[in-house]
Amino acid sequence: MFEDEIKTLKRMGVRAALLQIMNFAMVISTGLMVWKGMGLATNTESPIVVVLSGSMEPAFYRGDLLFLTNFPNVPYQIGDITVYKVPGQDIPIVHRVLETHTQNVTLPTEQLLLTKGDNNPLDDIELYRGLRWLERKHIVGKVQGFLPYVGYATIAMNDFPQLKYALLGGLGLMALVQRE
Repeated sequence: MFEDEIKTLKRMGVRAALLQIMNFAMVISTGLMVWKGMGLATNTESPIVVVLSGSMEPAFYRGDLLFLTNFPNVPYQIGDITVYKVPGQDIPIVHRVLETHTQNVTLPTEQLLLTKGDNNPLDDIELYRGLRWLERKHIVGKVQGFLPYVGYATIAMNDFPQLKYALLGGLGLMALVQRE
């Protein structure tokens, strides 16, 4: 499958191979810088997330790509769609704010939230793992926009790890043997 690329890699000199490795490292580091820059601009650790379940249908479907912000001085309103992560869970959850409670009116950072999925019959208290309300520290971000079905590539790579490794390996090999 990659016979021609392997032959090309063997014909390269040490200097050309090092240049290709440096170019590949630069592409990776540029991607990481863009991700971190987006995180700083939107004030969230994950500025982009993929919907993994159908709990928010019909608003969002599995595979939709969501764009988030999490500015500290902006209070959440009933009806806002948030992404939150509670302690002990690795996967963030996308649900709508059902109720808000503010302990201190002047500080939106002390706001408490109760959420629910649009397609779920009950609120999310059972998902909070012993918490009665979500605190602002649990919120990853507020949904500002979305691209439908674009995230299915991520879902496919998580469901089929061999596909992810084959794709990453192929891209890495192509970056190393490309001459431009």
